[in-house]
Formats: sequence, structure tokens, C-alpha cells
Amino acid sequence: MPPRRPVSQYNPFLSVIMEEENKDTAPQTATAHKAGFVNIVGNPNVGKSTLMNDLVGERISIITQKAQTTRHRIMGIVNTPEYQIVYSDTPGVLKPKYKLQDAMLEFSEGALTDADILLYVTDVVEDPEKNKDYLDRVAAEKVPVLLVINKVDLLKGNDELEKIIEQWHTRLPNAEIFPISAREHFNIDNLKARIVELLPPSPPFFGKDALTDKPARFFVTEIIREKLLLNYDKEIPYSTEVIVEKFDEKEGAIHIMAVIYVERDSQKGIIIGKGGEKIKKIGIEARHDLETFFQKKIFLELFVKVEKDWRNRENKLRAFGYIE
Repeated sequence: MPPRRPVSQYNPFLSVIMEEENKDTAPQTATAHKAGFVNIVGNPNVGKSTLMNDLVGERISIITQKAQTTRHRIMGIVNTPEYQIVYSDTPGVLKPKYKLQDAMLEFSEGALTDADILLYVTDVVEDPEKNKDYLDRVAAEKVPVLLVINKVDLLKGNDELEKIIEQWHTRLPNAEIFPISAREHFNIDNLKARIVELLPPSPPFFGKDALTDKPARFFVTEIIREKLLLNYDKEIPYSTEVIVEKFDEKEGAIHIMAVIYVERDSQKGIIIGKGGEKIKKIGIEARHDLETFFQKKIFLELFVKVEKDWRNRENKLRAFGYIE
């Protein structure tokens, strides 16, 4: 067996494995403004949303330990005088079991068609052949592909990492490989610097004060949905959808009324809990995060309604924003 190549041969931008450089990135020499779409794709539960938030520097995407936390394509925008980076977090790639997952897969597949730079995120335990068809499409991409191997903090040493890098280099030979830990912020600065280098010359796509393409109501629904994922088990949180029916913003406070939709009457009872105890807990946790997000006093009212089999009904998926 031939000796393993150093990581610099897999990714010339990195000179070491598992060691952050303690020097500032060299200033850019180009004077033209740069801008581009950097789309983050990969299988469920590899840390795409954690990486997105770290790259943007704000909590744009909700994060839980459960797969399929992200349902929509969410943009987070980074602006400097020299460049604008439009990051997109996407749902994890999966084999759809119902129409909602079909729509989620369309978001992930759409990210392959409009990227200037593609970030394919995996981790140190994932099989490189998982979702082979999608990975074959990534391998055929003409835009720069950065293969991000997340969760390297779970490894015992460099030998394990070198073996994983070899496997992925064989699978995606044209990709530059970045071992990172999004949770520990390891090697994120090197990844950011490479993204800036690869951005094409372009005027900004959004206003220079923009942080995301989503309205305030969207983040209300996401924060509430995050609490549902964290507080309920099995199929319950995946059967829920949140719609904001009232968002009344005043100078120092926001009054929000939101409906949690479920698919069956039995699920409604579980969401509410005995004496309303569970729904009250969801409201308290969501209100706390909403006050941090909006920096205002939040008055939050939650209701639960049944919309039978909504995940398989095209009209409801359109009403809930999954189908245009």
C-alpha cells in the first residue's frame, strides 16, 4: 500500500491537519467587489446548520440532534466592503416517504443548480457511499466543491483523519478537503478565507445591510418548531407545522399568535399535555429565544389545530410555503 499523502496534496490551502494557523489571513489584492452563492448540502445530521450559523456569525438556522431539523432552504448573508457571501442551508438529502420530504429534497437538489461554490458537508462516521446518486451529481459539478469533514473533534488522532480523507478524496477527487469542527470552531477561519478567495467578481445580490432572505415571521415559526423537536419524541415533532397568524410589532414589544398544526387528534392531546403543561413549556422556551432574537419583549400565544395528513396534501404544502 503506498504511503498516505499529506493533507496539502488533497487541499493545497491547508498545510497541516488538526492545527489552526495563528496568523491573520493575508489581505486581498483584488479591488473588484466579489459576491457569490455558497450552498451547503449533505445528508441529515452532519452539522450543516451549525456550520451555517458559524459561517454567518448569527443564529440563522435552528439546531437539534434530530435528523431533518431543517425543512426549508435558508439564506444567511455576510457583507464586507469587499464582498458579499450568500450562504444557503438546505434540508438533508433523503429518500422521500411523503410529499413534504419530496419538497425538502427539491430544495436540496435546487442548491446544485445555482451555486458559485458548493460546500458538501459530511462527518467522521458517515459512509461515503450514502445517497450515492446525489453524491455522483456533486462529483460532476463544474463549480468549486469544498468537501467539509465535520466533527473531527470526535477522532482520537491524525491517523484516523488521514484514512477518512483518503476515502473521500477517492470519492470526490476534484474537491478541496477541509477537516473542521463546527461545534468547536476548528478550522472555520481557513474555510472562510478559501471561500472568499473563490468568490467571483460581482456586485452584491442583496442590500449590504441584509442578513437573510427570510421575513421575521419565518424565524418565529422556526424557533417554535425547534422547541417541538427538542421536547417531543418519535413522529410527533415531524408531524407538526407552525404558522404565525399575528405578528404585531410595536416599539418595545411584539405580540405573536401562532398555530401548531398536527395530523391527528391524538397528536393534539400530546402537544398540549395534561392541563396544558406541555404547550406552556413550549411557549416559555420559545418566548425566551424570541426575546433574544428580536431584542424585544415578546407576548406569545400558542394554539394547536388538526390538519389531517397535511404532509401528503399538495394544497397544504403550498399554503405552508413548501411548494411555489
